[in-house]
Order: sequence, then C-alpha cells, then structure tokens
Amino acid sequence: MSTMSRAQLEAMAEEATVDCYDEDEAPSGWHAMIDEYLAVPFETVVLGVAVVVEAVDLRGSQIVAVCSRGVHRQAIGILDLPLPSPAPEGAQWIEAFCHWAG
Repeated sequence: MSTMSRAQLEAMAEEATVDCYDEDEAPSGWHAMIDEYLAVPFETVVLGVAVVVEAVDLRGSQIVAVCSRGVHRQAIGILDLPLPSPAPEGAQWIEAFCHWAG
C-alpha cells in the first residue's frame, strides 16, 4: 500500500528522469536517486532468510539490491526486494520507482 499520493509519486518520477533523453536512460536516473537517498546497509528477509542490503547497483538496465548473508552475495532486482517494517530512510524512492515501472 502506497504511503504517498499519485501526484507525489509522479513528481519523484519526474525528478529521477529529468536528465534522461529517453526510456533507455531512465534506469540510470532512478539508480542515482535510489543510491543517493536509500540508507544502506539495512536488514530484510528474502525467502525466509535474513539478509543485509549492502548497496544498490545498476546492472545493464536493471537496478539491483546487493544482499549478503555471511560470505554469500546475491543481487536481487529492486522491484522484487521485500522491504522491512519500518522501511529504511529513502525507501520512498523504491516505492516511486515501482509506481513508475508499474
């Protein structure tokens, strides 16, 4: 459930993509905003296992969360990342990206 209005989400989308020439460049704009504002590291649960989200990365045209558990690392698409409650600071950028990608 969204914590922001449609107008707020669309304003964030405009801010994230304002310098992008086309849809192909949009993921880089979104990555920049999520990377800047999302407070990492934070812990969440993926498939019933506690992991630490260490960073956000852009791999090709996909934004991923780099998750770790011990020595193991796994990239998970940011759209598939379950957020903890309460969500970390800056998680509204993930919410706005989900709305935009929708």
